[in-house]
Amino acid sequence: MAQKKIALVTGGSRGLGRDMALSLCRKGIDVILTYYSNKEEGEKVVKELESMGGKAALLQVNVGDIASLDGFVQQVKETLQTNWSTDKFDFLINNGGMGATIPFMQVTEADFDNFTNVHFKGVYFLTQKSLPVMNDGGGIVFVSSGSTRFVVPGYSAYASNKGAVEVLSRYIAKELGNRGIRSNVIAPGATETDFNNAAIRTDPQRKAFLASQTALGRVGQADDIGSVVAFLCTDDAKWVTGQRIEVSGGVNL
Repeated sequence: MAQKKIALVTGGSRGLGRDMALSLCRKGIDVILTYYSNKEEGEKVVKELESMGGKAALLQVNVGDIASLDGFVQQVKETLQTNWSTDKFDFLINNGGMGATIPFMQVTEADFDNFTNVHFKGVYFLTQKSLPVMNDGGGIVFVSSGSTRFVVPGYSAYASNKGAVEVLSRYIAKELGNRGIRSNVIAPGATETDFNNAAIRTDPQRKAFLASQTALGRVGQADDIGSVVAFLCTDDAKWVTGQRIEVSGGVNL
């Protein structure tokens, strides 16, 4: 029997990452998911995946702590060996992140470093360090944001780093194409999750305004996003690389 494909999803314990993990499982892909602080939520997702017939494992990582990434990749290797009797995985989903709305004039160097370490530097080096543990013919999915195309006041540090990730994805697509590894970006629009202190869910007026700005007339839900990530990890997307796919219901067209 052929080895099942395996995806590593950072920030997979809740929100978009949780739904990405569930969507991958529906496509027959096993999942290693990570959490930053909430192990209990991560364990719940593992149980959900197992109840769907998938195999899953949970690891802790702070993507913004660059010095810890070598140790984390070693843990991934050990987990692959223990749980799957293999030494490689197939898909890396760079989803882990954090949010805050800070006006440009109030961003401190500490704020800037935090955003950059989590959203760009950590993503850059986790991807680099993961490549020796990835099978040829797999794929990498980066998670950006609609805020690289249109301006959301207070998102200058966040969106600037997401813009950097979009450029990085194209370089990886070109430089790793010889291994058959595809690299793509998904860019969610306004989505109702815990992100940025559940800013959309907890503010009905904001939610109604954002819904009015989309072609489809509503804000996004987590399950609007995960299915697109899962698609990019199947042979249905085998000829798609170096692309930015905005998953936003047509916001600000």
